[in-house]
Amino acid sequence: QVQLVESRGGLVQPGGSLRLSCAASGSISDYMMGWYRQLPGKARELVTLIDINSNTNYADSVQGRFTVSRDNAQNMIYLQMDSLRPEDTAVYYCYIRRVLPWYENWGQGTQVTVST
Repeated sequence: QVQLVESRGGLVQPGGSLRLSCAASGSISDYMMGWYRQLPGKARELVTLIDINSNTNYADSVQGRFTVSRDNAQNMIYLQMDSLRPEDTAVYYCYIRRVLPWYENWGQGTQVTVST
């Protein structure tokens, strides 16, 4: 099993930027990776996925503002968040998935707060 550890989030002003990182305990080269988030009082939602060829997709709410990337050599993924809004306030979770055989896991989550 591959364990995931996110970097510390933090408090950011609206319009600001923050970069999250996620360290995996093993090789990620064969895995789909991504980020989920859970807003206060809401279900966990998909933010972005990046496949083994670094093809990406994003939730409409973050398209054009967030950028996901991966470094297979370092077993890391990143989430660059720009033009942050108060509605981006959430706990952000790193995510890993493989289809065959099926495996998925999340990190422990990191709080991101966008506020003045």
